[in-house]
Amino acid sequence: MQAPVMTKYGFRIRTRDGLTVENLQIYGRDGSDAERKLRQMYHECEIIECMPLFGGVMRSPSATFEDVARLIATR
Repeated sequence: MQAPVMTKYGFRIRTRDGLTVENLQIYGRDGSDAERKLRQMYHECEIIECMPLFGGVMRSPSATFEDVARLIATR
């Protein structure tokens, strides 16, 4: 039996006291597993951003064709 694959997720959150915490990195089987672990440590926090990390770096989701076309059209 193989061990489950764990992915590292990067979070940016706002604590219940209103402080912003950036670059929290938590391993999880998926995003919901990582979020569950996060909420065990930071009760009542607001998740501002969550994304999988590749090579230890937070990357934004890929842009769609429409996003690129809109960016070009506004110049």
